[in-house]
Amino acid sequence: MHGLWNLQTLWFVLVCVLWIGFMFLEGFDFGVGMLLRFVGKTPEERRAVIHTIGPVWDGNEVWLLTAGGATFAAFPNWYASMFSGFYLALFLMLFGLIIRGVSFEFWGKVENPQWRSVWEWAMAVGSFLPALLVGVAFANLIRGISLDQAGNYTGSFWDLLNPYALLGGVVTLLLCLAHGASFLQLRTVEPIKARAAALGRILLPLAAIAVIGFVLWTFGEVSHHSPSLWITMIVAIVAMVAMAALGAMGRVGLAFIAGGLGIAMTVATWFTALYPNVIVDSNDHAYNLTVFNSASNHYTLVVMTITALILVPIVLIYQIWTYYVFRQRVGLGGSSAEPTTPEAPAPPPEASAQV
Repeated sequence: MHGLWNLQTLWFVLVCVLWIGFMFLEGFDFGVGMLLRFVGKTPEERRAVIHTIGPVWDGNEVWLLTAGGATFAAFPNWYASMFSGFYLALFLMLFGLIIRGVSFEFWGKVENPQWRSVWEWAMAVGSFLPALLVGVAFANLIRGISLDQAGNYTGSFWDLLNPYALLGGVVTLLLCLAHGASFLQLRTVEPIKARAAALGRILLPLAAIAVIGFVLWTFGEVSHHSPSLWITMIVAIVAMVAMAALGAMGRVGLAFIAGGLGIAMTVATWFTALYPNVIVDSNDHAYNLTVFNSASNHYTLVVMTITALILVPIVLIYQIWTYYVFRQRVGLGGSSAEPTTPEAPAPPPEASAQV
C-alpha cells in the first residue's frame, strides 16, 4: 500500500509538471496568437510574428496531449468525471486548438488580404479560447462541482461560470498575453518589438494583479493550508511582482523568466490546493475524487513510470534543441534578423589624370 501511495502521488506531481510545461510553452504561443493583429500592422510584420512561433507551436502542444494522456492512464476516474462535467468547455477548447492549428497552415496558402485576415482572426480566437478555459476548469476543480456517487457531474454548464472560476480564466488569459508580449520583445525587431513593449507595460501589471488576487482567494477557498501551498503561493506572488517590475525597467529577458516562474507557481498552486483531491464535490465531500480512489492499479502506474523515465528526457532534449536552432530574432517578412558580414567597401574612384 505504501508503494502504491507513492506512485499515486508521484503521478499527481508528474501531471502537475506536464501542465506547467504546457502553460509555460504554449502560454506565450497563445499570447502571440492573440496579439498578432495588434503588433503586426502590415502583412510583412504579421508574417514575422507568426514565424516567431511557427517552428515550435505544435511541439509545445505535445505537453497538453501528454498531460491529457497521463491523466487518462494514471487517473481514469478523474479523467471521466472531468469530461462529464466540462464536456462543453473542453469541446470549445478543442475547437479553438483545431482552428488555431489550421490557421498556421492555411494563412500563407493564398496571397489575398481577406483570406489572410480570416485566418489571423481564427488564430486569435483559437488562442483565446484555451487560454481562458484552462483557468476556468482548474478553478472549478478547486472550488468544487456537484457530483453523484458514481462521480458524474450533476450541475449545469452555467454553474461552472461562477465568479471564482471566471477569475481563474482571466488569470490564465492575462498570463498568456503578458508572456506572449515578453516573448515577442525577445524574438522580433522594430517596430513590432516597440508595440509589444507598449502592450507589455499594460499587460504585465494586470497579470500580476490578477494572479495575486486569485492566489489569495484560493487560500480562502481551501480548508487545508499545507506548507507546500504556502510556498507555491508566496513564490507565485513574488515572481509576478518581479515580472511587472522588471518589465517596467525594460529588463525583458528577466521579466520573461519571472513570468514563466509565475506561471509555473500558479499551476503548482492549483495542484497543491487540490491535493489529495483531484475533484472536490461541492455538496458532499464524501464524494470527493482523490489521488487514491481515482488512480489506476499498481501495475499500470509502474509501466507508466518506466515509460516516462525513458521518453520524457528524449522529448526535453528535442525541444531544447529546437529552441536553440530557432533562437535568432525574426526580421520583417519572417526571415532571420541575424546581422550578416558587411561587404568590403568599394574602392574609391581613380583620381583624374593631371594635365
